[in-house]
Amino acid sequence: MKKILYLTFYFEPDLCAGSFRNSPLAKELAEQAKGKATIDVVTTLPNRYSTFHTSAPAYEERDNLTIHRIIIPKHKSGFADQIKSFQRYYKEAKKLIRGKKYDLVFASSSRLFTAYLGYKIARKQRIPLYLDIRDIFTDTMKDVLKNKFIKSGVLPVLNTIESNVFNYASHINLISAGFSPYFEKYKRKQYTTYSNGIDPEFMNFPKSESLQKEQRIITYAGNIGEGQGLHKIIPKAAKMVGNEYKFLIIGDGGAKQKLIDGLNDEGVSNVEMRPPVSRNELLAIYEQSDFLFLHLNDYEAFKKVLPSKVFEFGASDKPIIAGVAGYANSFIAEHISNKILFLPGDVNDMVSQLNSYTYTNEHRNDFLEKFKREHINKEMATSILSYL
Repeated sequence: MKKILYLTFYFEPDLCAGSFRNSPLAKELAEQAKGKATIDVVTTLPNRYSTFHTSAPAYEERDNLTIHRIIIPKHKSGFADQIKSFQRYYKEAKKLIRGKKYDLVFASSSRLFTAYLGYKIARKQRIPLYLDIRDIFTDTMKDVLKNKFIKSGVLPVLNTIESNVFNYASHINLISAGFSPYFEKYKRKQYTTYSNGIDPEFMNFPKSESLQKEQRIITYAGNIGEGQGLHKIIPKAAKMVGNEYKFLIIGDGGAKQKLIDGLNDEGVSNVEMRPPVSRNELLAIYEQSDFLFLHLNDYEAFKKVLPSKVFEFGASDKPIIAGVAGYANSFIAEHISNKILFLPGDVNDMVSQLNSYTYTNEHRNDFLEKFKREHINKEMATSILSYL
């Protein structure tokens, strides 16, 4: 019986894109591998948001799938906190697999660190490494790191790690086709572009009624970090649209205080903030919303990404307001109807389009069929197993 090591920092019941991607993929992989291979998932106990708490067992065994959840320090998503968390994950993961021999390492990674762990294990055991790259960490750090001294010290180290990891990998899946030009320098790799997709919970979104309302609700749910740049758009937009609209912001993250400060500076009262909620609660909130909102900061690296929220929102019949550039902008323009699409931080364009928008709900049947997570996972699991 073959053995696969599956590395992901986030897994169910955590609330984040990494968990929503890897939890069903691991199950599909285990299903296809029955009788041929066992899968050891090494992950962490729920930790994405300091304000969301849920319990999960440290160890689970489900037929040919085992799940090991590592306790990591409490954190608030700051850069230093994330480094400490990964150090714990790295150290404990190495302990967990000590003495075990695997035939394949699969690592799903957004910050390079999990990919690096997978590389260290696969190289030591001289086995294939299959990477699922959810973000280009080094590219993002070029934009995020503002201190030139820190940047000059950190980026060369990251570039070396990235080069070692990507050159060793047998296969690299890019979650966004927008990443492809960046990876052209690693020419000997096998590449795929299995994207995020629509989860079963969102496949049967109920039909909305296009009611006339005194106040339309614009909902954002997710991480409130530098990457989302909500502090650059929400305070000014809320002031400009006035009380005809209410922004509902659900989530937590490292830039939450910047958003709160911005709201206070503008003196707006039409923005409500709530802590993270479970997916079932979130679906109910989406149903009561009029618009679903998405925004990315104006960083060069983010022109390559495709946020998982695009699939979540596209499964609904709600109009989408999206402030994104690059590949995400072109993807939404091509695949999603009934939207307000603008460039990051362009408050005037967003408000202008909103003011001239005639409200309607539209079910996106073609989008639902094309981007089912179930279909994507089946194909990706088959691809992973081909390396055994």
